[in-house]
Amino acid sequence: MNAQNHTYMYAPLVKNIIHTFHQANNNNQFTPKPRITPYSNSLVAISFSMEEETVVLIVGAGPAGLATAACLTQLSIPYVIVEREDCSASLWRNRAYDRLKLHLAKEFCELPHMSYPKDAPTYIPKDQFVKYLDNYIECFNIQPRYHTAIESCMYVEGTKHWAIMACDKVTSMVVKYNARFVVVASGENSAENIPMIPGLNYFPREVIHSSRYKSGSTYSRKNVLVVGCGNSGMEIAYDLAAHGANTSIVVRSPVHVMTKELIRLGMTLVQYLPVNVVDSLLVKMSNFVFGDLSRHGIVRPKIGPLLLKSNTGRSAVIDVGTVGLIKRGMIKVLGGISKIKGNIVEFEGRDKRAFDAIIFATGYRSTANNWLKNGDSMLNDDGMPKKRFPNHWKGANGLYCAGLAKRGLAGIAMDAKNIANDILSTIDSMST
Repeated sequence: MNAQNHTYMYAPLVKNIIHTFHQANNNNQFTPKPRITPYSNSLVAISFSMEEETVVLIVGAGPAGLATAACLTQLSIPYVIVEREDCSASLWRNRAYDRLKLHLAKEFCELPHMSYPKDAPTYIPKDQFVKYLDNYIECFNIQPRYHTAIESCMYVEGTKHWAIMACDKVTSMVVKYNARFVVVASGENSAENIPMIPGLNYFPREVIHSSRYKSGSTYSRKNVLVVGCGNSGMEIAYDLAAHGANTSIVVRSPVHVMTKELIRLGMTLVQYLPVNVVDSLLVKMSNFVFGDLSRHGIVRPKIGPLLLKSNTGRSAVIDVGTVGLIKRGMIKVLGGISKIKGNIVEFEGRDKRAFDAIIFATGYRSTANNWLKNGDSMLNDDGMPKKRFPNHWKGANGLYCAGLAKRGLAGIAMDAKNIANDILSTIDSMST
């Protein structure tokens, strides 16, 4: 069925849903309500709240939210998409280092219903990915409402809808959305995660999260410690060393190190062969390429890279040249941090070193539970799905999540399609 027929079929049902919401709220929709907010110089600003009805509310205009919006558009299902930042995909635009590329081949990184240009490189640079997202937004006429922060979201049993309070951060206007369905697409990378380390607050030099790192050019000849040995940490360490910084990296956990070609091969083979067979092949080939890295402080996990990703969401590190610099002594591998005193960092085993800067490549955390008041059917205390992939994306009462399975862009595409199809199925059942 084409989009025009979908629009014709569901228009009466959508109209009925909105009419029900109007009745539930005593026909007071779109009535401005005063709200007192603090303002500069001890003055008081009066903003107004409004109410708006929508079938689906998508929270977040990163890749997950955009993909969900596109899939809903394909099915002619009305939605509103809100974003707290001033742009879409703010993580990619504003919080990614300059040399970043997608770590997986482009065929595993497409959003639904739109491929990359034929002349795009196999591994997409950050700027080209952002351009792809801009073209995606234009193609599907996605119109995020920026500067809109969700304050609360609660399911109202009596009216069978979600009541969402949102605030425009520019005007202080408050909008109450009434939605039959809510999609949490605010991402697993909502807030920086920096571990609590004794003495960190008193470190007198620079301390930043990797989201604020751009280039190693400003760290030449400085002693820099990178905390975290995932893809971001390893690549930042390489970039620092390449720019002449005296670079060290904390490696606490076992980690698989692969080439991008090996991961591409593995992700292709696993579609046809058992994962344990593919993992065994990848480990053997990695050992052949890199040799025994344990003598350099890098220990391989006991289970294979693809199974580890499936079970825990932890990705293999795609080497960009970091291993070679570690072997040459240009990057020092250190153990866990015990404490910090002044600019001296003490490591497990009592090794002590002075640093000019510490960069935490320690990941992010979800903030969905800050505003989602009764989402315990879907999310745990950390704001992540309770259910394991591939059943993680659906909660109760029309609640969904996209992009929280730690499955990258391919996982986002799967979530978006599943969510849109399930919403369509629910609407179908309501119309019969």
